[in-house]
Amino acid sequence: MKSHPIVRLLLLAFAIFIASHASALEKKAAWKISGQLEESCSCNAACPCWFDSLPTRMHCSGDQVLFIQHGRYGNVSLDGLAIANFSQSPDKQTMMQSFGKWDYSNLYIDEKATPEQRRALEQIGRTVLPVGASTKVKVRIAPITRTISGGEHKITIGRYGSFRGHLIEGGLGGTPKISNPPGADPLHASYQQGRTSSLVYNDVGEHWNFSGTNYMFADFSVNSAQYEKFLAGLSQKMAAMKKTP
Repeated sequence: MKSHPIVRLLLLAFAIFIASHASALEKKAAWKISGQLEESCSCNAACPCWFDSLPTRMHCSGDQVLFIQHGRYGNVSLDGLAIANFSQSPDKQTMMQSFGKWDYSNLYIDEKATPEQRRALEQIGRTVLPVGASTKVKVRIAPITRTISGGEHKITIGRYGSFRGHLIEGGLGGTPKISNPPGADPLHASYQQGRTSSLVYNDVGEHWNFSGTNYMFADFSVNSAQYEKFLAGLSQKMAAMKKTP
């Protein structure tokens, strides 16, 4: 039985992810983090990239920020720290189709972290954030802060970038929630939908300035065992796909 083309694209997109992360997960310490995901991008809400559709603009320029309330990497506490990623996909390609060939994917580590904590955060960031989506990666140390006023969240990553976002109301009240989109990993199993008031980025020669675009928020609790299982499952699907004529 042939698999659906979207499923094939999804599996192919994660092949590089599996190759670059599976062995590292086996060798590194066990970890667990919980907190909030703040995410925004240049696409219209809701971001089509998570559904393997073309971005709203020529490419998708986006960020993910994890505010860790409770976390541990082996014996290293990560409570109260944060990591962030800013990245951009290539023109006229879907996020999954172009995985591994993104224009850049940069990792930002909370300046409050000790050297030991920074090493732990980098290992986790390279696993749960799309750092492996590009061969062009910069790792920066920066203050990562968040303020919440009413329903507006403002996130700042040092001098490099910032965004403000708020949740939107659904047609029957409450906030729209998206669960298990085709591009979901454990971190994106379910998230609430919103819209940005602003999105700015100034690094690696880039200068973004968007407003009224996609914003996502989620509470998360993920760990190394979940990602090991996730990657193992993808490996099995990849192997099965190769056997399908």
